Amino acid sequence: MSARARTLLVALLLAGPAAAQAPGVALSGRMGERALFVVDGQALTLRPGERRAGLALLGWNGDDAEVEFGGQRLWLRVGGAPVRLGAGPPPAASREIVLSAGPGGHFTPGGAINGRPVRFMVDTGATLVALGRDEATRLGLDLSGARAGISQTANGPVPVQVVVLDRVRVGEVEVTQVGAVVMPQPMPYVLLGNSFLARFQMRRDNDVMRLQLR
Repeated sequence: MSARARTLLVALLLAGPAAAQAPGVALSGRMGERALFVVDGQALTLRPGERRAGLALLGWNGDDAEVEFGGQRLWLRVGGAPVRLGAGPPPAASREIVLSAGPGGHFTPGGAINGRPVRFMVDTGATLVALGRDEATRLGLDLSGARAGISQTANGPVPVQVVVLDRVRVGEVEVTQVGAVVMPQPMPYVLLGNSFLARFQMRRDNDVMRLQLR
């Protein structure tokens, strides 16, 4: 074996274990409010707010769990691929959101506003993202400086508060500075209006919607 080949072999042997040791976490199941994780091959069960082995379960959004792992906030889906720290930036495909229609033909993806989990419903007829006041309170939005406005609804005009959301994320794609209105009544979903959707090229094929970040 040549000196160059020996050098390359040693480099590969040294690099291999380092890559294999990159910490990884996967969400393998949900039992009520408890989550079953696999952390570096070891099973771990956590309730929201609990932290062990460098992993914290922050909360649920359907079958999506928001966690903190290795100083990073991550979203994990039940049965999804393991996430490894230090694995590099997300692929270019993460600029695309792919949504499947649910019951009634509605698109109701999970996501986050300012890092807190929410459940959206895509509404191409809405000018802005819209959420109820109770949801705004849960998200910790500061409404003290919100601008007053009027929204025309099926029940007539409704007074609203106009705000700008720092961060809105659906799937793995996040955009910043998104206009929104806070409605006085509770709402089952956060309506994902055109203040978010206009940032994307939209294409729908039957029950699948694709949003490509501009």
